Amino acid sequence: MKKIFFLAILCLMALTMQAQTYVDLGLSSGTKWKTTNEKSAADAEYDFFTYDEAVSQFGDRLPSKDQWKELKSECQWSWTGSGYKVTGPNGQSIDLPAAGMRFCNGSVSNVGSSGNYWSSTYKDSNFAWNHFFNSGGARNNINYRCNGFSVRLVHE
Repeated sequence: MKKIFFLAILCLMALTMQAQTYVDLGLSSGTKWKTTNEKSAADAEYDFFTYDEAVSQFGDRLPSKDQWKELKSECQWSWTGSGYKVTGPNGQSIDLPAAGMRFCNGSVSNVGSSGNYWSSTYKDSNFAWNHFFNSGGARNNINYRCNGFSVRLVHE
């Protein structure tokens, strides 16, 4: 009986943790966005991933170009000085830090002033879609797949 009770408590804890990991912003698609960026074992200082690393590690949990577009069009974006607070139609919110980026040559740029987040949407052998923002606004963009960008996951 104690083992069953213990297992039930563990299951409830796991479900609660998973529910807290993703936020339902009230988007029309029903997409839920993770509350934090992914951590990179290969680039622990900045947590950047190349496009190929992001796709191979996270697959369909990466948001598509259209999911980023939906987040931009259906939510209120408020610049915080170091990223954006993104508030959905239902009042729930996530924070997207302006973590900067790593260029293909390895140099790091714009930490604290802009954010670059990969999408799952492939463009061609050299480029993929990403979501870019700075204090002036946010937009979908294409960029070199060898660049290192942040990753934020989604759940449908």
